[in-house]
Amino acid sequence: MAVKGLGGHQLAVAASSEPAVAALRLREQRADEPYAVLAADLAQAGLLCAIDGDAAGLLTSRARPIVLLPRHDAPRHDAPRHDAPRHDAPRHDAPRHDAPRHDAPRALAPSVAPGSRSLGVMLPGTPLHHLLLAEVAEPLVLTGGTGDEPIAYDDADALARLGAVADAFLTHDRPIHVRADDSVVRPTAGGVAGGVVVLRRARGYAPEPLPLRHFVPRTVLACGADRESTFCLARDRRAFVSPPFGDLDNDEARRSYAAGIEHFLALFDLCPEIVAHDLHPGHRSTRHALAIPGVEHVAVQHHHAHIASCLADNGERGPVIGVAFDGSGHGTDGTVWGGEFLRADLAGFERLGRLEPVPMPGGDAAVREPWLMAAAYLGPGDGPPKLDVVRRNAERWAAALALAAGSPLTSSAARLLDAVAALLGVRDRITYAGQAAYELEQHADPAETGCYRARLTPGEPLTVHGADLVRAAARDLESGRPTPVIAGRFHNGVADAVARACAALRDATGLTAVALSGGVFQNVLLTERTVRRLRAAGFRVLTHRRVPPGDGGLSLGQAVVAAARDRARLSR
Repeated sequence: MAVKGLGGHQLAVAASSEPAVAALRLREQRADEPYAVLAADLAQAGLLCAIDGDAAGLLTSRARPIVLLPRHDAPRHDAPRHDAPRHDAPRHDAPRHDAPRHDAPRALAPSVAPGSRSLGVMLPGTPLHHLLLAEVAEPLVLTGGTGDEPIAYDDADALARLGAVADAFLTHDRPIHVRADDSVVRPTAGGVAGGVVVLRRARGYAPEPLPLRHFVPRTVLACGADRESTFCLARDRRAFVSPPFGDLDNDEARRSYAAGIEHFLALFDLCPEIVAHDLHPGHRSTRHALAIPGVEHVAVQHHHAHIASCLADNGERGPVIGVAFDGSGHGTDGTVWGGEFLRADLAGFERLGRLEPVPMPGGDAAVREPWLMAAAYLGPGDGPPKLDVVRRNAERWAAALALAAGSPLTSSAARLLDAVAALLGVRDRITYAGQAAYELEQHADPAETGCYRARLTPGEPLTVHGADLVRAAARDLESGRPTPVIAGRFHNGVADAVARACAALRDATGLTAVALSGGVFQNVLLTERTVRRLRAAGFRVLTHRRVPPGDGGLSLGQAVVAAARDRARLSR
């Protein structure tokens, strides 16, 4: 059923019904991405997940976000899946049944969050949701939109877009003026400041103004990234970061993004004087920025914007050692960056270190097929046929190695995680962004204390040899060590490499504060272990508190960089 909520029309099915959940996945063509579950209250949510006081506070806060929590029925990882499962359930009506009261819930359908030890849970945010759950008397899967499209908020648009998916509509006569997806957060431990990682800052949070420590003399519009796209308006000591609009390659997302900018400008009675954008000339967000006339345009390097976002999130100016780990960003040398160690403040940066660049066989194809990154990291001498990843992809393995020789290089940390996910049989091909890295985190044994060690090569920049971690994992795999143990040791090895690299850079620069940013640090296991090692080494560590470490927070970083440069120029 399509349910008209606070910020758009969402699709709902009984969370206990495998036929219903499988039919939903088939109809909206969503193969694997975990669904969130709407529970009636804390008691019902507590029967699904482990909820401590901090999690309870997030669930019952006025923002009512989706909170990612450990499941009571966490699946085993003895038999990892390599590819997306097929959901060939025929179209049919969700079965009607006499549901038990929520003190005796049915088990969640396996297709709700396949292969994940965590579950996104939320509590009702409107009276309609309270009434619906009281009537149904069991948790519901609740999801907005289909595919990469933003959530439908107009009644006619919802009927047109969701008519082939929903069997019925539950609607009302209250107009929705601005679309709003659900916000998503993950509680953290291990001494991470703030105790939470914001994965999506939307309904309940945006556009609440973020206070800025440093003055913004002229109005800045920052146009953000192409994926997880947000924009930011900044003036005086406030920043207004929009909710995300999705992938700007999608026509509806681009229209919503442009309309959102106009809405914010009218809402806050601002007119941009400076427009900040990503360094990549081909990004749609960059094109949108450059098409705005009569303003000063400021290009901001992607990873500098990530670190600046973390600085602004913590009210800091810098300089710091910035560790920016993500999928990709346009580097100042024209290569694909993504595993960067920067000396950064709000106004500028210097690249001090990086992950060792490796080929991306087929370019963007390596993002969609992580096994290609396993081939690139293992190389021709480290991929014997007894490795399952080689056997599974035997027909294309030699071609992938040949393709790597002429492919672009990347220092991306996300691609390093992808390579290990494929090596361990967790994921060879993905169906949604970040899937391989997320499933690798879910697969890892959190109790594992063993650690692989990566070499560091001094230089300008310092180089961290990520291939050492991949080869150590391959050796353990060949020896028969369980894959959750290997995944745990790999996470520990990345955290250890970050801490040792930062210690080497401290010796060279005297900097004693580290800022962690980029989409890879949405991985709570990696973030907690990295923070723990950095603090043990005597660093002050900054992590994100109010905006996502991924591209959803990038526009804030662009805005404060442009403002800092403007302040510096005006002070001359």
